[in-house]
Amino acid sequence: MMMMSSKNSTIPPVTVPILPHLTDYIPSPDLKTHMTINPLESNPLYHPPQGFYISHHEAILRRIILDLSSSSSSSSSSSSSSSSSSSSSSEAFLRAGPRKQVFFDRDTVRAAIVTCGGLCPGMNTVIRELVVGLWDLYGVRSIHGIPAGYRGFYSRDPIPLTPKLVHNWHKKGGTVLETSRGGFHLTKIVDAIQSHGFNQVYIIWGDGTMRGALKIFEEICRRRLYIGLTGIPKTVDNDIGIIDRSFGFQTAVEKAQEAINAAHVEAESAVNGVGLVKLMGRSTGHIALHATLSSRDVDCCLIPEIEFYLQGKGGLFEFLEKRLKENGHAVLVVAEGAGQDMIPRTDAQKQERDESGNPVFLDVGSWLKSELKNWWSREHPDELFTVKYIDPTYMIRAVPANATDNLYCTLVAHSAIHGVMAGHTGFVSGPVNGNYAYIPLEQVAVAKNEVKLKDHKWAWVRSVTNQPDFVRD
Repeated sequence: MMMMSSKNSTIPPVTVPILPHLTDYIPSPDLKTHMTINPLESNPLYHPPQGFYISHHEAILRRIILDLSSSSSSSSSSSSSSSSSSSSSSEAFLRAGPRKQVFFDRDTVRAAIVTCGGLCPGMNTVIRELVVGLWDLYGVRSIHGIPAGYRGFYSRDPIPLTPKLVHNWHKKGGTVLETSRGGFHLTKIVDAIQSHGFNQVYIIWGDGTMRGALKIFEEICRRRLYIGLTGIPKTVDNDIGIIDRSFGFQTAVEKAQEAINAAHVEAESAVNGVGLVKLMGRSTGHIALHATLSSRDVDCCLIPEIEFYLQGKGGLFEFLEKRLKENGHAVLVVAEGAGQDMIPRTDAQKQERDESGNPVFLDVGSWLKSELKNWWSREHPDELFTVKYIDPTYMIRAVPANATDNLYCTLVAHSAIHGVMAGHTGFVSGPVNGNYAYIPLEQVAVAKNEVKLKDHKWAWVRSVTNQPDFVRD
């Protein structure tokens, strides 16, 4: 960790985690033969102005709110991505961007790009911008796509990529390179990287495959290979810690609006109608939360971070009955990871895991729909009741990125390129308090971004829905 002190005694010193670099494990005489002036200096299309290059002393603060009433001026969390740290210092990360010196000769670079895990809006945009950035900014001509996720390193032939080939990829959903879960065999993957001569590896991953990226990086370090590796976070759930958000999230919230609008129309058009929408969110409810705040049509939002119950005073059924009497309809949004402990499971289902090692979730939407119908037929057997269940999961994650996410993908891809070319490795690029930064991969791998129930955003959800807090007396 690096410490930077401040002349102002009211501001705590800044702690910057050491960002891995090739110089950490490659002998310096070998590195000197690679270190050159950034090719951007001679780029015929762009002449870097003064102040264009980022210095090694520029950092982005992770926590930007100070309590000036305290003598120690300890930092407080500025966003849901913050985590606890020493009150005597403020954590920061090196600012992303081009460096004056690079550690790769463009004529010797062989770059590999791989997409892993589930689909997410913007994956093709990131691939396209990695190819275009390497090609046009740095003059790299050997860029390859690895098909079918991690297993593609050792089971498939790399696909040569050029700007012409990827020209329209950002307009497509999914990933043209194909993806998969599982297939992680560390020795085979690193052996394949070596045999193909790849010296830059760009991994577009989600929460599960992120741990695999860290293992690959550690094995590269152990073998002392001259390979720069970076990860680009990909998850619509927005559950990756430290960074402000991950790409695809805003597109997911926007598309979720369409499902909520449809549920609202269905509910309004029926007698005692309930529109039930299940949204993505295995361990975090960010999509459900933001979609609820955006739509204003949601009567109750259920997320994995809160426990809820159905029957009794203060329960969901009591709330819905009151809302139906008042308005004649209701809209209920539930994240896929909510209420999993309430759904009956067989012994086999309790042990079931997916290819990434995550517990297999049961369909909370179908279960809740059934419970709602059983409740109404029990309490009001002679009254009409309609539940319209909408699950837009695969429609949301398969669409192309919207304009905001496309911009994000461009900036994060170029940030990753600049970092790798400068010799950094084992890092993640992402926005921290609105500025792009480089974060050690091992730090991101253990950070989580859950909805904080004491945060203002959840208070806003409660205020716009007036839903119960599900706290039993």
